[in-house]
Amino acid sequence: MTSTLYQQIQQLYDASSGLWEQVWGEHMHHGYYGPDGNLKKERRQAQIDLIEELLAWAGVPSEKALCEPYRILDVGCGIGGSTLYLTEKFSSIAQNNLKLDGMVDRQRSQSPEQNKTGASVTATGITLSPVQANRATERAKIADAQSNVNFLVADALNMPFPDESFDLVWSLESGEHMPDKIKFLQECCRVLKPGGTLILATWCHRPLGETAGELTDEERKELAEIYRVYALPYVISLPEYEEIVRSLPLTSIRTADWSKAVAPFWDVVIDSALTPSAIWGLLTSGWTTIQAALALGLMSRGYQSGLIRFGMICAVK
Repeated sequence: MTSTLYQQIQQLYDASSGLWEQVWGEHMHHGYYGPDGNLKKERRQAQIDLIEELLAWAGVPSEKALCEPYRILDVGCGIGGSTLYLTEKFSSIAQNNLKLDGMVDRQRSQSPEQNKTGASVTATGITLSPVQANRATERAKIADAQSNVNFLVADALNMPFPDESFDLVWSLESGEHMPDKIKFLQECCRVLKPGGTLILATWCHRPLGETAGELTDEERKELAEIYRVYALPYVISLPEYEEIVRSLPLTSIRTADWSKAVAPFWDVVIDSALTPSAIWGLLTSGWTTIQAALALGLMSRGYQSGLIRFGMICAVK
């Protein structure tokens, strides 16, 4: 990743993550409002529902998968919202599986700390932001999950992990930040164990081609402004992502466009930003964060026009 882009992404999230957590909570991603986006939900519940819907869509975790030690990688982990949620959920399922399989004695033989946290499931989160990594580590300690979860400042294009390290590679809205989408997906595939699952949700632009046509000058201008404000090098269409994934040693590849399901999120965020505490937080958080907040309407309009899409990919190695 280029040093200038690296710095832009780091500065964006170093500056804005504290305010985001204060106003909107620990999950730094879209929410799910039903297939057609017409369900009314509390924002945080909608964000949790997105995680649950993603897992259900991808068929993860399978009961068989959690019979053995299971490792999760969260690429672009933010302040650890998804990482901690997945670890707690998978650990609970793993412990229930042990009981159902008549393996209670094995569970009891573990240390008390392992019994409490479900040590068969561990997770690693990576981010470019030291502020995010430090806060995620603090949150893991508060949740008493530090023995199962760790957070690192690392580049997703050059991950510091051996080949075939993880059973699940989870990337929830980080692909749009990658300057080399091919290298990014190659790295995700490299660190994935055989039989492991890749789940990717990312910002895209509309499909191109004979029917849809190329991006217009006006669409390119809109995208350029989104890129500038959110420290994005560029985005691609979901079919382009699928083409990359199909070039890798992955099977059971599926894609989906969930734009309708998540589009209401931006209007919810805009409404919640118009409170005295949020406005004061913006004013004291710096120009980078203020610009991002002022551009919330760009994303809302992008979904309305069909230019911005929310792409889903899952595959098995």
